[in-house]
Amino acid sequence: MSAPVTVAKAARAVLLAADPRDKIRAARAANRAWRRGRLAFAFDAPMPDRPARPERPELLPANRMPSRGRAGSERARIAMLHALAHIEHGAIDLAFDAAGRFGAGFPPSFVDDWFGVGADEAMHFALLDRRLRALGSAYGALPAHDGLWEAAAETAVDALARLAIVPMVLEARGLDVTPATVARFEMAGDTRSAAILNRIFSDEIRHVGAGTKWFTRAAESQGFSPVEHWRLLVRRHFRGELKPPFNASARDQAGLSREFYEGLDAARKV
Repeated sequence: MSAPVTVAKAARAVLLAADPRDKIRAARAANRAWRRGRLAFAFDAPMPDRPARPERPELLPANRMPSRGRAGSERARIAMLHALAHIEHGAIDLAFDAAGRFGAGFPPSFVDDWFGVGADEAMHFALLDRRLRALGSAYGALPAHDGLWEAAAETAVDALARLAIVPMVLEARGLDVTPATVARFEMAGDTRSAAILNRIFSDEIRHVGAGTKWFTRAAESQGFSPVEHWRLLVRRHFRGELKPPFNASARDQAGLSREFYEGLDAARKV
């Protein structure tokens, strides 16, 4: 009898799928198999140092990314949708990497959450790519940068650092900026794109909530103050700044209270 398929092998298969369509299928299949009890809660395969990537988009340093064009123009909207599609594509890998890399140190409900997040991100990517195609473009048509995976590499050996940086800093930033982006699309008359972004925004509140929940539980189980340890990890692993204005309402819904993030950059500049 062949060995059962495991959480780690299913997660690794997602990370090693280079074609975006294959990655979407692998993400959905892994989540479905886990929900149906077809994956063993075992971690018998390493996560790759880097996920497989398609030939396009071309990856550039963040400081070499071209301008998106005049605000509100179709070119600017396509560039924004492409940037968001790239974020969602990378977020698929981040979610499954979290489950496969760190899941052995958590209960099975950790896999519930991160396989579910990964399936959500796959759906988000598919919606954005479909919208790009309707506008005469597609994912890969424009350059992108690899900042998300750089954050994953920076936190590859510490589950608490990964939870602190990816959902609680990077995804939380999405909660701050998405409402204004939605408003710009609506002002341009692009209500279809705005509806997609609103759907993603709603799901991302849950994703930030999952990260905050697991970070808090893990920090407390190791005897750390969640707020103090989060601030330490952000200072250590995050190179950017936590810039206001913050969407405190959405962050509160995710359980990410103001005591975590308010004043952090001012404190570390002293």
